[in-house]
Amino acid sequence: MNKSVEIGHHTSQQYNHELEDVRNLLLQMGGLVESQLAKALKALLEHDSELGEEVAFSDYKVNQLEVEIDEQCARIIARRQPAASDLRLLLSIIKSITDLERIGDEAEKIARHAIRTNDLNSGKLNASLRHLGDHVREILRESLDAMARMDSPQALRVARSDSQIDQEFDLLSRQLLTHMMEDPRTIQDSLNVTWCARSLERIGDHCKNICEYVIYFVEGKDIRHINLSRQAGKEIAASQTAPETVPQRLPAGLDPDPDSIQS
Repeated sequence: MNKSVEIGHHTSQQYNHELEDVRNLLLQMGGLVESQLAKALKALLEHDSELGEEVAFSDYKVNQLEVEIDEQCARIIARRQPAASDLRLLLSIIKSITDLERIGDEAEKIARHAIRTNDLNSGKLNASLRHLGDHVREILRESLDAMARMDSPQALRVARSDSQIDQEFDLLSRQLLTHMMEDPRTIQDSLNVTWCARSLERIGDHCKNICEYVIYFVEGKDIRHINLSRQAGKEIAASQTAPETVPQRLPAGLDPDPDSIQS
């Protein structure tokens, strides 16, 4: 992380502790959400209704952390009137906990579907769902790692990989549709799995959002609704080899995403 975005650089040690404490709470919340997702997927794939119930009834812990972090950020803003990188840090944390809370909600949905979903008796479907789940877990892990280390190049790589999640979801949706057409008796369970796959796809979107907030904090640039071109990714990755005295910056001139422009 560049010196310009380091946290412990204030003359007030109390201020440093306040920022570090709220950042640690953010990482704690991320770890809890990661654990909730892992358990929810295990409950779904192994048809463990007890584990599914455990996840479903533990979501309140994620909600409590969101409220606590929100309150701490509000107190810091009111008392310290932060500016520059401090303000970007707090704004990024406030936005990130919203996405983490929603990931927790999606994990709860998966757990509740796991409670009432029977075995589909399809090895191909189970393999596809497991692969999608593993991929989403990896994306979440990398997003949290980028957030912990404030690594903007890694955050950009993860943000750009969200399209792979979308492709896997589309493939699994087609497989489930075919499965339902071949055996109408599986329609209810197939629909439950479809909703689980949709939750996984949405978790991928939330991970992308978190990575965009990391880039906003480190680089000072808002890349939401920006078309992340292949060349832009190469330039950011190449910037990792630059000397530490040279700040890592996103390339100028990124084209707006045409889908975000309304006529």
